Amino acid sequence: MPAETLEFKAELKQLLHLITHSLYSDREIFLRELISNASDAINKVRFDSLANADRLEGNTDWKIKITPDKAANTLTISDNGIGMTRAEVVENLGTVAQSGTKAFLEAAKQSGRTGEAPGLIGQFGVGFYSAFMVADKVTVITRAPGTPADGTRWESDGQGAYSIEPTEKPARGTDVILHLKDDAKEFLDHWKLRSLVKKFSDFIEHPVVMDVEKQKDDAKEGESAKEITEETLNRRKAIWLRSKSEVKPEEYEEFYKQITHDADAPAATIHYAAEGKTEFKVLVFIPAHKPLSFDWEEPTAGLKLYVQRVLIMDQCEQLIPFYLRFVHGVVDSSDLPLNVSREILQQNPLLDVIQKSVVKNVLDTLGGMKNVEFDKYLAFYKGLGSVLKEGLTRDWTNREKIADLLLFESANTEPGKYTTLADYVEKMPADQNEIHYLIGESIEQLRRSPYLEAFKARGQDVLLMADPIDEFALPGLSEYKGKRLQAADRGDTSATDGDIPREVKDRFAGLLAATKETLPEVGDVRLSKRLTESAACLVADAAGMSAHMERLMERMGRGEGRSKRILELNPSNPAVEAARELHSRDPSDPRVETYARLLYEQAVIAEGSKVVDPSAFARRVNDLITRDAKV
Repeated sequence: MPAETLEFKAELKQLLHLITHSLYSDREIFLRELISNASDAINKVRFDSLANADRLEGNTDWKIKITPDKAANTLTISDNGIGMTRAEVVENLGTVAQSGTKAFLEAAKQSGRTGEAPGLIGQFGVGFYSAFMVADKVTVITRAPGTPADGTRWESDGQGAYSIEPTEKPARGTDVILHLKDDAKEFLDHWKLRSLVKKFSDFIEHPVVMDVEKQKDDAKEGESAKEITEETLNRRKAIWLRSKSEVKPEEYEEFYKQITHDADAPAATIHYAAEGKTEFKVLVFIPAHKPLSFDWEEPTAGLKLYVQRVLIMDQCEQLIPFYLRFVHGVVDSSDLPLNVSREILQQNPLLDVIQKSVVKNVLDTLGGMKNVEFDKYLAFYKGLGSVLKEGLTRDWTNREKIADLLLFESANTEPGKYTTLADYVEKMPADQNEIHYLIGESIEQLRRSPYLEAFKARGQDVLLMADPIDEFALPGLSEYKGKRLQAADRGDTSATDGDIPREVKDRFAGLLAATKETLPEVGDVRLSKRLTESAACLVADAAGMSAHMERLMERMGRGEGRSKRILELNPSNPAVEAARELHSRDPSDPRVETYARLLYEQAVIAEGSKVVDPSAFARRVNDLITRDAKV
């Protein structure tokens, strides 16, 4: 029968332009698509042979072969799978997006043998046409089980028509021959092909092979020193598909290092298979420390998404939330529907199911590590705790679960020792209703903060926080176990002048008024029982921005100047009492203004901020020293 020229059944010219220029973001994936189709073809004939053993034709050395030919400028992908008849070639390759895989699964379903059907990944129509991204002509030589004379040759330049003719093909299967474009010659290089197979198809069940030239060790005189050998390019062992009991710790470690380039072993390995209504397999790792890349790479999150061992997305953001971006690993699911390019997942409830499952297992694993292997958890937390805290504002469902994983130093713990929110609540005095915390530049500075004085006097602990993320993350928690979180440097009526006797208030009323008049930068001046030793401190309103938050916003270029905070004076402090006596003797004494400003400036320094005019502050201090020395 002579060759026939037929028109495609779809508007192929327009569709092929979309497929080859817009649908795929990286043309390298053409090899992934063709290897996937070849793997499906092998699985199909293996499945068919369960009922028709003669279809094997004695050819069961399953493999997918890649053959680059620089002289002919062709790249051939061959398989010994199911092959196609002439009618199937017209149906599958003559109609864009005709899916041989879908038709096969439907036939299996109708035969009642779906339980035995292999997992299939390809959609032969569109995936096949990705070849035109790198080829200006594609030739397909294929034969279904039968006789050598039953082969079919299909050829097209992708411009709207194709030719088809009978041909002899000794072996069952399919050869896809790509006549490469001038700008695609890189795909004839052995190293390039190896890297692409490793990247996209490393875990395909069947061997992907290629003939390579190697040095011959035992060459005799007169013989060529080189020989051609068939090299397997893929490892085939998809570690996540094996039972957890079958995988050795060193195998997990090797795989972790391969996908992360981390020199150390992971802190924890999470490997499980979800079964039931939805089925997927998960293998993820929690690092032992903060990866170096966190300091210089743009932060991203995602897990590798495979469908039946074929890499579909190298970083699928839908599988894990951003605050768990330190988690690396693999999810393999055959239930996820993909769009024709396989690069953009359709919106599907299964994505949410998988993410919730992964998040639960990661948080549970971290919780177990904290309770059982605290030293290991502490090493992890010191590097990545700040990232984990982001979940307080991003993951409302797991907010308290994340809170249980947080570690804090506190005013009552020794330096370098840590407590948790659960421990804090358990040790709270019976009359304490709030969890007190203080955020600042460093833990050492916070331990000396005047804001702690009243809490220590009442026997209450204060959590100390020096991580920049704390100012943004803690409001997302707001309360824990029914206890409200309260900043120690915010307005708090239990620690202000509500308990100060009337006669004390009356005695200091003049000084407070004069100080407020002297200091326009403060919103109010009042007495406080917050302080037991220090002379003064600045506090924000209950809903106001803390000084530490203002400093952070200034560093980010978003500062709007300092807000007017409340200056609290300690009536039992000798310096405050001396200022009061000076004011009572002579309210017009210029030293009253000087002392008021000094009290304010020392409060600014105590909160970790900088005085506006350090030189003026130094002069005032020097004047005091000089005056005191003359007494």
